Amino acid sequence: MSGSGLPENVAELSGTPDSAGSLARMLTILDLFTEQDPVWSTADLIDALETSRSTGYRYIKTLHDAGLLTTVRNGYYSLGPRIIEMDLQIRQTDPLLLASQGVLEELVENVGHSALLLTAFRDSVLCVGEVRAPSSPANRFSRGQRRPMFQGAGSKVILAYLPHHRLKAIYPRYSDEIEKAGLGASWSEFRKALGEIKKDGYLLTRGEFNPGVYGVAAPILTDQKTSVGSVGVAWDEHVRDINVEQAIKAVKEAAATVSWRLTQNQNDS
Repeated sequence: MSGSGLPENVAELSGTPDSAGSLARMLTILDLFTEQDPVWSTADLIDALETSRSTGYRYIKTLHDAGLLTTVRNGYYSLGPRIIEMDLQIRQTDPLLLASQGVLEELVENVGHSALLLTAFRDSVLCVGEVRAPSSPANRFSRGQRRPMFQGAGSKVILAYLPHHRLKAIYPRYSDEIEKAGLGASWSEFRKALGEIKKDGYLLTRGEFNPGVYGVAAPILTDQKTSVGSVGVAWDEHVRDINVEQAIKAVKEAAATVSWRLTQNQNDS
C-alpha cells in the first residue's frame, strides 16, 4: 500500500500528469466485457482502447493485479473475482437493498406477480433487486441489468422525481429519445409530463418493453422528495386475476415503506 492508502499500482497512475483521464480510460476496459463478449485478448483490448501497447499493457496489469480482471488462458481475460467479492459486500451493506428487505417479498405475495427494485445509474436505471413470482418468465428484467431512463414505469417514475438541475442537464442530451418516449417535444412539455406522474405518485405502462406486458411502479424518495429508485411489478395482459387498483395501491405502499426505512436508517447513522 502507498502512503495515500491506495494500492501501489493505482497510486502510480494517480501520479501521472493526466491521472484522472488515465484512470477513466483504464476503467473503460471493464465496460468492454459483456454477456456477448465475455472474454477479450490483450491485443483486442489495446485496439479497443486506441492507446499505445505499453499503456494498454499497464492498464491490463493494473486491473489484473486488483482482481478486476482474471486470466482465462494465455493472453485472454475475463472479469475478475474481486467483482464477485464486491457484489457480496453490496448485497450485505447497500442502504437501498437493506431498506427493501421483506418488502418485495410481501409485494409479490399481495399482488401475485414479480417485483423489482430499481435505482438510477448514470442516465439509465439499474435493477438492484428482484423477487420472482411462481412461473414468472426467466427473461424478464433482473439484477445487474440496465434499461433506458425514458422507457417503462420503473424508469419514468425515477425520472419524474430527479432534481431540477439534473433534468435540465438530461433534456438537451436526450431530447429525441424523450420525444419518442411520449414525454414531450419541448422542455416545457417534458416538465408537464413529469409533473403528471408526480401528481399521481405512480405510473402504469403497457408494452413498453414486452408486448402486452403491464408495469406499475412508484418512486423511492429521500426526505427532500427526490428519487433514489423505484419499486414495481409487471404482469401479462392475458392474466385475468389481476386487480389493477390493488396492484397500484400495493406498489405505492411498498415504495413508501422503503422510502421511510431509508430515511430512518440515514438519520440513525
